[in-house]
Amino acid sequence: MRHVISVLMANEAGALVRVAGMFSQRGFNIESLNVAPTEDSAVSRLTLATSGTEDVVEQINRQLLKLVDVIDVIDMTGDEHLELELALIKVRIEEGGTSIDALADPYDVAEISRHGDLATLRYLGEGDDLNTFIATLEQAGVLVELARSGAVTMTPGAAGLHYHDPNGEALARF
Repeated sequence: MRHVISVLMANEAGALVRVAGMFSQRGFNIESLNVAPTEDSAVSRLTLATSGTEDVVEQINRQLLKLVDVIDVIDMTGDEHLELELALIKVRIEEGGTSIDALADPYDVAEISRHGDLATLRYLGEGDDLNTFIATLEQAGVLVELARSGAVTMTPGAAGLHYHDPNGEALARF
């Protein structure tokens, strides 16, 4: 089963390598990974997608919390959460061919660049919808290049990732 895990971690050199190394050492695969600073420049939020049973993912979460750089971990799967993906998609515009606008109409897609017969589109939405859109572009024979962000997630409302003191008490919320 696919799981999306959000990790609050120190924004410092080597932190991401330690997280990725933990996955590699234990034979876990990372399907997608997204990491960037939070509103606190000393802290980054890492969102990754992986597959495994509940027991495997529980083990992953325990192992992540043992890493010195990791502040908090939430497995978003099964809980209410917002999940979006960003993609830049380069397509070929063929005169008299399939209308890119018609293909993109059901999705949150905007054309952000055009050079000759190539257009770059910006997609923002759910990963499953992106997969469907990509398949549509492939079937139309217009897909040239694709760059995906991977999942980015957040819990709605007051729930979220926290700083913890050595006793496990939440000190701050993100």
